[in-house]
Amino acid sequence: MRASRLVQLLLLLQTRGQLTAPEIAAELEVSVRTVYRDLEALSAAGVPVYSEPGRNGGARLVDGYRTRLTGLTTEEADAVLLSGLPGPAADLGLGTVLAAAQLKMLAALPPELRGRARRVSERFHLDAPGWFRRPEETPALAVVADALWSDRSVEVSYQRSDRVVARTLDPLGLVLKAGTWYLVARSGDAVRSYRVGRIVAAELADPFERPENFDLAEFWAASSEEFARSMLRFRARCRIRASALRLLKLAIEPAAVEEALASAQPADAEGWIEMTIPSEAPYVLATAVLMLGEHAEVLDPPELRAEIAARTAAAAALYL
Repeated sequence: MRASRLVQLLLLLQTRGQLTAPEIAAELEVSVRTVYRDLEALSAAGVPVYSEPGRNGGARLVDGYRTRLTGLTTEEADAVLLSGLPGPAADLGLGTVLAAAQLKMLAALPPELRGRARRVSERFHLDAPGWFRRPEETPALAVVADALWSDRSVEVSYQRSDRVVARTLDPLGLVLKAGTWYLVARSGDAVRSYRVGRIVAAELADPFERPENFDLAEFWAASSEEFARSMLRFRARCRIRASALRLLKLAIEPAAVEEALASAQPADAEGWIEMTIPSEAPYVLATAVLMLGEHAEVLDPPELRAEIAARTAAAAALYL
């Protein structure tokens, strides 16, 4: 356990530079006293680590020191090989760089891990886009990625639903979601997501200062949840058989399921559960209810009940 933590500490100093003992303790989830003991152990083992006292001090490695990847476990080596995404890397202009990095990593691995890592790359492949859809054209992706790497703003022409608008964006991150690229960028004081395929033209602009505390993964998770909930503009009061609740999870979006179950009333004597189900639009919810067949009924609004009745009658007429 301690040996693994020492390797983590060494790699942390190597990648992050100078860190204070409390910062290291927070990263490794140990006490500050444990950090001091681990730093002494690294020094005793011959690792050139030293501490600078004072308000702006901290622990750091001697400039130029680098460790080899011999501390990788079998599972960690597998994970590194699986993390390479040839398609997205090529999109970003990093296809050859990724191949070279993997070769260097393989050369640095101990012999007992090298063969296993090769077998992983031969036996597993990740294809991000969903079925029956072509990858979206992203002619501006290379320019956007260049701006992201170099912390430069980018002047873009962005295709909205009704017109093309001009924007000056400060790129903060790129996200590949189900085969579609999204640019997370600052425009003025607001941080938003932009679909890269809708950027019809892009040009590098002036350098900008990247916000220090911006967390791309945290922003994307929060904005994705907010977007999913914002789409649920329509609501209907329904009743679902308790035995068919599992089918509800197949018929509507996860965010809608969560809200519907939160509103659920206790089952009545006949096993029906009343709840309010959110959806993007009435026709979407009508389709979902029809998927549940005789296990679901819309109670309100009347317009949705009428639409489902009409669609059901039309379908029945084809078979009668």
